[in-house]
Amino acid sequence: MKINRTYVRGFLLVLFLIVLVGFSNHKNKLRPVDRVTVIFEDGENLFMNYEMVNKLLKQNGKRVDKQPKSVVNLRGLESNVLKHPMVESAMSYLTVDNEFVTKVMQRKPVARILSSKGSFYIDRLGHKMPLSSNYTPRVLLVTGGIDTADFEDVYKLVMAIKNDTFLKQQIVGIQKKKNSEYELQLRVGKQRVQFGQVTKVKEKLSKLNVFFKKTLADKSIGKYSVINLKYNNQVVCTKK
Repeated sequence: MKINRTYVRGFLLVLFLIVLVGFSNHKNKLRPVDRVTVIFEDGENLFMNYEMVNKLLKQNGKRVDKQPKSVVNLRGLESNVLKHPMVESAMSYLTVDNEFVTKVMQRKPVARILSSKGSFYIDRLGHKMPLSSNYTPRVLLVTGGIDTADFEDVYKLVMAIKNDTFLKQQIVGIQKKKNSEYELQLRVGKQRVQFGQVTKVKEKLSKLNVFFKKTLADKSIGKYSVINLKYNNQVVCTKK
């Protein structure tokens, strides 16, 4: 039986490369972590700083640096960071040059709730978020006896305002009234903007947008004390 020498040589070469790569990987895993790098996504470290994250990057009570790469538990360290109430997401990985990297995305509040049960934020995903002693962002202030059952409506209204380039500059607060109706509070002026229940949100904000631009342009907005958006296809105003 003849054996093709070319095939044999090819097989031995592949086998050699597999052994070489395996040995190289094993040797690489035995190397210690030289440095730890924390990267804040979007360049923001408003609620947390580098020291706070570094304190979370420990396993068995020890810092990650100087530990062999083979014993570094990436998922466990990610989990430590994700447990922090100001973290939205985290990802950790090791590089070939012995660097341990953790990327952190901090939570982004869109509104601050003031209620009888305390004060807290709602983040951009609609979840409850604690206040921070490190940073106080400028967000919509929501008042008026808000409870858990109102979160969905409040979040829907807040995000609609936030996504409107013009209105988000004009509206600074939301107040809950009776029958799950809401009023909008303006940055300039004392007009009461009666939004009503959180229905037909896009239509109501579109009407308010047109009304604002017209009355600001002709400087007539100061004549009104109440701006009512609850009626279909119209804005009903009460003069002072």
